[in-house]
Amino acid sequence: MESIKEIFRIGKGPSSSHTMGPQRAAKAFAKRYPKARRFEVTLYGSLAATGKGHMTDQAIEEILQEIAPVKIIWRPDIFLTIHPNGMEFKAFDENDNATTPWIVYSIGGGALSEGKGSKDPFLTPQIYPLSTISEIKKWCERTGCTYWEYVEQCEGPKIWDYLTEVWKAMQDSIERGIDTEGRLPGPLNLQRKASNYYIRATSYRSSIQSRSLVYAYTLAVSEENAAGGTIVTAPTCGACGVVPGVLYFLAKHHGFNDEKILHALATAGLFGNVVKQNASISGADVGCQGEVGVACAMASAAGCQLFGGSPSQIEYAAEMGLEHHLGMTCDPGLWTRSDTMYRTQCFRSLSCIRFTALRHDGRW
Repeated sequence: MESIKEIFRIGKGPSSSHTMGPQRAAKAFAKRYPKARRFEVTLYGSLAATGKGHMTDQAIEEILQEIAPVKIIWRPDIFLTIHPNGMEFKAFDENDNATTPWIVYSIGGGALSEGKGSKDPFLTPQIYPLSTISEIKKWCERTGCTYWEYVEQCEGPKIWDYLTEVWKAMQDSIERGIDTEGRLPGPLNLQRKASNYYIRATSYRSSIQSRSLVYAYTLAVSEENAAGGTIVTAPTCGACGVVPGVLYFLAKHHGFNDEKILHALATAGLFGNVVKQNASISGADVGCQGEVGVACAMASAAGCQLFGGSPSQIEYAAEMGLEHHLGMTCDPGLWTRSDTMYRTQCFRSLSCIRFTALRHDGRW
């Protein structure tokens, strides 16, 4: 598996697949053709179907227009074979001759792929020898270590410096979101609500205050994401509020120090990484279950660890978090594909035998 740095990316919202990924692709293409006279970018499938709302065109134009004019072509009716989030980049010279088209895919979490398997130029080093929770849990039981220690062993001690940046960015996004009022960008003219929810939550009795505060913190990050603010993918922009909302609450109201929070983040990243490796975290590919479902699994694993859970209990918490989001197939990319394989892959990747949602006749 890759580094958990690929799960926790610091960047601007509102979408890791529709904004971060395309902008990263535009930067790569701009470096190839710094003297182009014009650009043409075709967006396919799910990327085109929801791209205007996600400001995909603006993310691409922000980079390429510094060099030359850009034409965006929307093709939501065409799904390329590798992934629903396909893009085709072309550059034109002074004689209006086009370069060889570059096809690239935004595969979730801000990651890119050319769909070339082991020869893909966007592949990052595989630094985790074990890629299922079953295998990692056995390692924990054999060594007496926990999941975060496995992360440290594979990533090296510098991972804590990176996670410190991640935790700082998460806290900042919550605090900005709570302090900011007014309208969110877009034609719906939606008002921010996190600030009001937070104020109300502080006045509630203790029995309901905790859940209200978690909701306010999570909504604060989500609104920052919707406004194009700086957030952390966890594992994506669309699900960026869950992990920081939970951890911020536990840090502020249960007294967990930064060191314990960083350990919890490492465990959360490991569980998100396992699903990304064996299934998908792309909403266009597998629906919202791949984003908010995985985010819930990550937060559940982190929270269980903070309260002293064993490796088996942490695994069970993550499985329960994911299980109750299965079937969330609200992305247009799912119009053309079944999510049954994803369900199977997720359960296998977490190595669970608790198929409580699967009836004997095979229906969900």
